[in-house]
Amino acid sequence: MYPAGYYFAVAHWFLPPFNTEPWQLGFQDAATPIMQGIIDLHHDIFFFLILILVFVLWMLVRALWHFNENTNPIPQRIVHGTTIEIIWTIFPSIILMFIAIPSFALLYSMDEVVVDPAVTIKAIGHQWYWTYEYSDYNSSDEQSLTFDSYMIPEDDLELGQLRLLEVDNRVVVPAKTHLRMIITSADVLHSWAVPSLGVKCDAVPGRLNQTSILIQREGVYYGQCSEICGTNHAFMPIVVEAVNLKAYGNWVSNQLCQQSN
Repeated sequence: MYPAGYYFAVAHWFLPPFNTEPWQLGFQDAATPIMQGIIDLHHDIFFFLILILVFVLWMLVRALWHFNENTNPIPQRIVHGTTIEIIWTIFPSIILMFIAIPSFALLYSMDEVVVDPAVTIKAIGHQWYWTYEYSDYNSSDEQSLTFDSYMIPEDDLELGQLRLLEVDNRVVVPAKTHLRMIITSADVLHSWAVPSLGVKCDAVPGRLNQTSILIQREGVYYGQCSEICGTNHAFMPIVVEAVNLKAYGNWVSNQLCQQSN
């Protein structure tokens, strides 16, 4: 029989990290349906951009080739053309419609909030660290599970850890489970953003913003504060670690025991 922290320790060291790669140009791998929708919408819009770019370049080259001083010494004066005006009004409208329909569908899905989430986590931004509250769990003294998350200084990093992205206390969540994030700030504007999860939610003093997350696979996901919040704005990273339910239960138990002691 292994101790309670064994399963979490194994998951902690063997989960794949999801962060940017050197010379990366595209998106990070999607870990939520929302992020996958963002990537798909980007690809759809990029398809139309390529079509428009090719058409405009073709028209430009054709105009330069056929309508120059040598081939047309006397330029033709065109006041207006009803047909061409109808065409360049209808076709852009159709293209915008094909872009707008999936765009609005994605926007509305991003605003949907799960009515009965399995886990609720409150993230509070400070200058310059994050505080997390797991309000669903209480210790023996009726205090909710709460901890601060600071960036690990560069001199204290271990081999394989990422500079400016590692924290001393990660946000541990269960994978394939509906989560609700409540985000606020204790001082100035911050923004809780994790690219692989498709999440970027402002932390506003005196206001509670919320978003829903469904992480589809286990892993470690990195983010950063995305709102300029002062001198050390670049030094308040976010690390979300998605584990299986058993490892998550063991982690919660260990945290509650440590907080009680």
